[in-house]
Amino acid sequence: MFVEAVDQLECDYAPVEFRVKWATLPWETQEAYSLRRAVFCIEQGIFVGDDRDETDERAQLIVALSCVAGMPEQVVGTVRIHEDEPGVWFGSRLAVHAAFRSHAKIGATLIRLAVSSAHGQGCETFLAHVQAQNVPLFERLRWTSLREETIFGRAHHLMQAQLDAYPPCATPQSGFVALARRVS
Repeated sequence: MFVEAVDQLECDYAPVEFRVKWATLPWETQEAYSLRRAVFCIEQGIFVGDDRDETDERAQLIVALSCVAGMPEQVVGTVRIHEDEPGVWFGSRLAVHAAFRSHAKIGATLIRLAVSSAHGQGCETFLAHVQAQNVPLFERLRWTSLREETIFGRAHHLMQAQLDAYPPCATPQSGFVALARRVS
C-alpha cells in the first residue's frame, strides 16, 4: 500500500477521515517503519538505509491512517513515544507522508495523541528533539523550547510540552479522528 517514491504519490481518492491511534496491527507497524525510511532516509537523507535504533525496541508507535468508507487503508503519518525514566517521556521520529502534509493537521494530531497518551500513562514531563523548521508548529501546540542543539548534523531544539494542554488519554488504541479539510 505504501508508495516508496514520496514525491510521486497520486491519490485516486481524497480521504475525508484519518484515524490516529497506537499501532496495534503488524501491517500498521510495517508501514510506519516504511514511512520513516521514506522520510528520514530518502527524502531528508539523515540516515542511510534505515532509521531504526534501540529506542524502537521499547517505544510505542503511533500511526495516522487514511480511511476509506471508515476502514483504515494506509499509514500516512507516524511518531513514537517512550518513557526514558520514570515520569519522563520522549516523542521522536515524527513523519507525515509528503502527499498528506496539508491534510487534516495530521502532524498536530499525532503530537496530541503522543503527549495525551503518555500523560495517561503517568507522564510528568514530555520532551522531544524537534528539527528547527518544525519549532513554530510545536510552539502553536503549546510547547516550549528549552535549548538549541545539533543532532545528526541538523539544527534541533529540545522542546517540552505543556502538559496542561494535553488531557490524559485512556484509550490510545482507538485514538483520535482527524477530518480532512474540505476543498472548495
